[in-house]
Amino acid sequence: MNRPLPFDPIARAAQLWEARIGPSGTMAAVTGVMRVQQIIQSAVDGALKPHGLTFARYEALVLLTFARSASLPMRVMGERLQLHPTSVTNIVDRLERDGLVKRVPHPTDRRTTLVEITEEGRRRREAATEAVTAIDFGLNGLTERQTEQLTDLLTKVRRAAGDFIDSRTTCAAAETEMRSRSSLSALIRMGCQNRAVAPYFPRVCPNGGVLSRRHSHALGQHVRQHA
Repeated sequence: MNRPLPFDPIARAAQLWEARIGPSGTMAAVTGVMRVQQIIQSAVDGALKPHGLTFARYEALVLLTFARSASLPMRVMGERLQLHPTSVTNIVDRLERDGLVKRVPHPTDRRTTLVEITEEGRRRREAATEAVTAIDFGLNGLTERQTEQLTDLLTKVRRAAGDFIDSRTTCAAAETEMRSRSSLSALIRMGCQNRAVAPYFPRVCPNGGVLSRRHSHALGQHVRQHA
């Protein structure tokens, strides 16, 4: 590790940026994130190297450990690890060469090959996990609360970049749709008894008659506006 500088180079750069270019808030934040990434990467690599792993290969072993059957299709591994298929192939090739995973046929789909963690892979993953957790993944200087806040902030950036679809947003949309459907069913049941909806129903509803397409469209608009 290099000897610490007597000043913060990012803060100095921010001052110069502010004086010569303009607002430096975003520049300083991004530069800080990139520098912290270097620090963390170096620490994690140092912890994993004695176990013959990189962080990418370690992540793959953890992912397979979390899988119900300890195996996954390579396509799914790429999606979960957010890696290009070529990168996943290289990772699996190296892990397989080291005896940490093996390729096995899919039990029901002959076109798909599964990657399965071996017992040696499990042992290596356990030892590597002890190594990275012993150094807190290289993230030092923060309290537990501050670490949670950092995670929340980084999650906001990832969400804004389209890194993932927020399940909370999806659930909220589903709940809204369910409420709309429930309201629609209730309004249909109430029929002419509901003054706001009555204009869209025939004045007489014999045998619970079916709404016409025009009535259904108008009723649907009303539900969407008032759901």
